[in-house]
Amino acid sequence: MKKLMLFLPLFLVFKIATAQVVGKTFPAMTAETVEDKKVNLPKDVAGKYTLIGMAYSKKSEDELNSWFQPVFQKFIQKSKGLMSGFTYDVNVYFVPMFTGVNAAATNTAKRKAAKNIDPQLLPYVLFYKGELKPYKEALDFEKRDIPYFFVLDPNGKIVYATSGKYTDDKMDEVEENIE
Repeated sequence: MKKLMLFLPLFLVFKIATAQVVGKTFPAMTAETVEDKKVNLPKDVAGKYTLIGMAYSKKSEDELNSWFQPVFQKFIQKSKGLMSGFTYDVNVYFVPMFTGVNAAATNTAKRKAAKNIDPQLLPYVLFYKGELKPYKEALDFEKRDIPYFFVLDPNGKIVYATSGKYTDDKMDEVEENIE
């Protein structure tokens, strides 16, 4: 019972924080692919639902990576056979953020990603280099050691937000909000 009592306030604080961003337009962000192609979010993804995962510390990047395979299988990989009609038409981007003194490491991180990330997943990884404050304020980034995920509607409005390591329950919520 004590564990439930401790968990409940944390759960409520998280629900309140995510509720504060739901309904807002995702703030403009310019990020780059490994090949240095610029992608302007949410402008370049208008017209489709979009899942964006963001991380701004090494520890949060590790948890961001826990989403790669499940998201790839659910939203990116093209189904074959009987399941081929059950694919999603959704944009997906994972965005490691390089800010402050870490911004100098962006090109090194791109080269490392090009070597270590599955080539099928690489087009869905964007690198952001710049200020953190505008995103931290607009998206209620409270903790630096966890990744944040946002589902945007076709107009760039946030319809769902969550954070932390991948779980099946979180994926179910993401999927519900995309359907």
